[in-house]
Amino acid sequence: MDDKIAFVGAGPGNAKLITVLGKEKLEEADLVVYAGSLVNPEVLEYSNGKKIDSYGMTLEETTKVMVDALNEGKKVVRLHSGDPSLYGSIIEQMEELKKYDIEVERVPGVSSVFAVASALNTQLTLNGVSDSLIITRPAGKTLGDDQIPALSRHGQTMAIFLGTQKIEQIMEKLECPSDTPVAVIYHASWDDEQVIYGNVETIAQKVKEAGIQRSAMIIIGGVVDPKNYRRSHLYGVHQPPL
Repeated sequence: MDDKIAFVGAGPGNAKLITVLGKEKLEEADLVVYAGSLVNPEVLEYSNGKKIDSYGMTLEETTKVMVDALNEGKKVVRLHSGDPSLYGSIIEQMEELKKYDIEVERVPGVSSVFAVASALNTQLTLNGVSDSLIITRPAGKTLGDDQIPALSRHGQTMAIFLGTQKIEQIMEKLECPSDTPVAVIYHASWDDEQVIYGNVETIAQKVKEAGIQRSAMIIIGGVVDPKNYRRSHLYGVHQPPL
């Protein structure tokens, strides 16, 4: 019996953006418990095993399904979107599995934040524009308060997950110039990818008009519309041989 459950990052959407190891785990799996519509159905086609959508299931229910399958000698994959270390709720799942003395093998995935950078044809850190990337989310059911106002004062690139439904409130919270570039990227790397450009003042209305309410990321900062950046040191001067 394989005594470990593989927690696999499915990548941002495009089925080819899963890692080689992640694909191998799916091909070997007898059971795949996946994170609902966040996972592109094309990714699930890598597995001939049984597939269970965990949307609407409790932690205890999801755990029981996986534990029962493992005890039957089956290979089990818990499939998350992107990389499960970002808003993946994996620690609580791992703690629950510890009660059954079951270990987890982690397989990283390509985060949607990197697919978003590709969709924007930009880079998230850019010399002279932003040296840091801030990843955060707005307050909601599982987060009482957020730090968006304070974080926005740094003038660095901000990637806001799980915020499209609250984009108007988010823009009102920002403490940065109203003409700061903003982009909202729906389904980055999927076939129906959509990118909306604006700024702090205009983006909420544009997103509303486009009818986008979920499955999108908000990117705030000068990297959205890169100007006045400096060439990196790597290409700025002659380098000695390595």
